Amino acid sequence: MPELTFRGRPVRSDRALIMGIVDRTPPSTTEPRGGAFDEDAARAAITRASGEGADVIDLGGVAEPGGTSAEQEIDQLVPVVRWARAAFPDAVLSVDTHRREVAEQACRAGADLLNDLGANTGGVLDVAAEHGTGYVCTHTGGEPGTARPRYGDVVETVVEETTELADEAVERGVPRSGILIDPAIDVRKDTHHSLTLLRHLDALVETGWPVLVAVSNKDVVGETLDVAGDDRLTGTLAATALAAHSGAAMFRVHQVAQTRQTVEMVASVDGYRAPARAVRWT
Repeated sequence: MPELTFRGRPVRSDRALIMGIVDRTPPSTTEPRGGAFDEDAARAAITRASGEGADVIDLGGVAEPGGTSAEQEIDQLVPVVRWARAAFPDAVLSVDTHRREVAEQACRAGADLLNDLGANTGGVLDVAAEHGTGYVCTHTGGEPGTARPRYGDVVETVVEETTELADEAVERGVPRSGILIDPAIDVRKDTHHSLTLLRHLDALVETGWPVLVAVSNKDVVGETLDVAGDDRLTGTLAATALAAHSGAAMFRVHQVAQTRQTVEMVASVDGYRAPARAVRWT
């Protein structure tokens, strides 16, 4: 079971960890509550995620690389990080960005983990090393574009590229105990690629690096089940349960309470977690 440390904050559990999404971008198909673009809504979302049992709060201010300027992203993220650090001093705060300057300002405001959207194309890894934060090695599949993504073996490619970045992070000085690898479901991958990665998640787990899975409400669920963005919870939780059973260490999610129940049930069936209450016939 996960034993991670982010900027001196240890996070241990008898189940997979939960990273609650607080999205400061405009409403999207994957954000069922309409996002947290307004600062008051962001504060409420942070409070709700913490109350529902999130182990990490992940703050994002840009939907995809190039969609928002660095100045706008800083304005959207840094005040909320600063507020969250004061309001929840023991919380693990993550920032979802691909820009060095955003990561730098977020760390100064109190971020503990840098969830790098760009696989270090923007220099975020150097900031993580400088500040001693955790770092997510995300598989981006190259620069965004219109060409259809192609892989000889998507699992082999993702394993190779994420572990190479994880090794580089250690060499740069990022604490090993705060590094995760993320196959980045749906990022430069079609639905078949994403399903293949979920089916073979054990290949990433076997690398020894903690695996972060971000499948919550994504298009792989929508296309697989032919359901709209606001009807993807069941499929998300099914994929989550299978990934947790395969050994995923953390899940980046919109619905914290439902996901927590899912990973706790999996951990109990797998024998890592004792039931919260077992009184029948005892």
